[in-house]
Amino acid sequence: MKKQYDFTEGNIFKQLIFFSGPIILANLLQTSYQVVDSLWVGNLLGADALGAVAISGAIIFTVLSFVIGLNNAALTILSQQKGQGNRQGLKNYLNAFVVTLTFLAIILSVFGYILSEQLLMLLGTPNELLPLAMDYLRINFVGMLFLFGYNFISTVLRSIGDSKSPLKFVLIAVVLNIFLDPLFIAGFNFGVKGAAYATIIAQGIAFLYGLYFVLRNKLAPFQVPKKPQLHEVKLILNLGIPAGLQMSVISAGSAAILSVVTVFGGSVVGGFGAAQRIDSIIMLPAHALGTAVNSMAGQNIGVSNWRRVHQITKYGLLYNLTIMCLIGICIVLFAEHGVRLFIQEEEAVKFASQYLRIMAFCFPFLGINFILNGVVRAAGAMYQVLVLNIISFWVLRYPLTYLFSSVYDEVGIAFGLGASFIISSILASAYYRYGKWRKKELFQVDK
Repeated sequence: MKKQYDFTEGNIFKQLIFFSGPIILANLLQTSYQVVDSLWVGNLLGADALGAVAISGAIIFTVLSFVIGLNNAALTILSQQKGQGNRQGLKNYLNAFVVTLTFLAIILSVFGYILSEQLLMLLGTPNELLPLAMDYLRINFVGMLFLFGYNFISTVLRSIGDSKSPLKFVLIAVVLNIFLDPLFIAGFNFGVKGAAYATIIAQGIAFLYGLYFVLRNKLAPFQVPKKPQLHEVKLILNLGIPAGLQMSVISAGSAAILSVVTVFGGSVVGGFGAAQRIDSIIMLPAHALGTAVNSMAGQNIGVSNWRRVHQITKYGLLYNLTIMCLIGICIVLFAEHGVRLFIQEEEAVKFASQYLRIMAFCFPFLGINFILNGVVRAAGAMYQVLVLNIISFWVLRYPLTYLFSSVYDEVGIAFGLGASFIISSILASAYYRYGKWRKKELFQVDK
């Protein structure tokens, strides 16, 4: 049986390192998944196909963001049940999540398939790309159940202290995708459809293997699905909807920032795109730490061990500061070399390198947000974290980026984003210190 951590006891710093490590690797593999897709499509089918996949990908990413939000709710509920040692409660809520998420996946599949054309037109998809984009998007909507299941099983295992097994499932999906992409795109001559088939088959096999693996090793108390209790569904939706909206707010906020960048022309847009790819890798440790402290704090909140919750927060912040400072030093020294992996145009390279060197001093502050929001989320304070994210993106990040870029031109983009990271971390710290998130009670526990 795989190692499952009981986070209510033991060495916190050691647990944090060994639990978050596989999550970082899994997130890195997920990032490579999208890169591999783009490489095969771009090289085998050309620019039009790559554009169609990119536009459809924006819709899929929005759906995935909502799925990740729902899984954050699952992480909170299941980790608290695990911490309480309530196996029957864990079993009941697992069943409730399976039924609820299956229902949502089917609804999304049906409506997404029917409304694919309207969604793509809403994004302003060029007429020549519309048929290709529709094919890719509709096939992905058909496989929506696999996307939900594939992510949910990983969340379940992390909530009970196992981050190594999900890494295996992600690795299976990535390796399968690497081989299935060229086979379906060029070998079977399916074109863009082939890329979509490869994606859902890879995710489907990873999901089915994950389910088999969990059941065979009895890692989680899954059961034959049955009608859940009304209070279970209410709690799932009460936490899941705001958690899903949190991710949607982040997705929409990122799109708004891009509207500021496009004003400065192609070189800046190209440089920003390359910098964002590097950003996504830089932020993997902070993302993983946010997930890790959510599970670790959740188990301890379940038994009201607040002293240990605050220790988890402290070690999470120290770990984040150490990693982000080391990464920041590397960025300052080697930013240009990293950018040139993606683009060669001198003006774009110059902007991206300058942007990254400024942001290197600000990434630790964004990591603070991930850690503190992860702990607050573990208590079930989803609406509060939603409000913090709305403030972060729409009251601070977008207006400050617009303001600083208006005053300092393109270099102001980094100044504005960096300033928003710092102010957001101050607000998150203030809420962590003075907010009422500790009073949140998801379950009635017999004293």
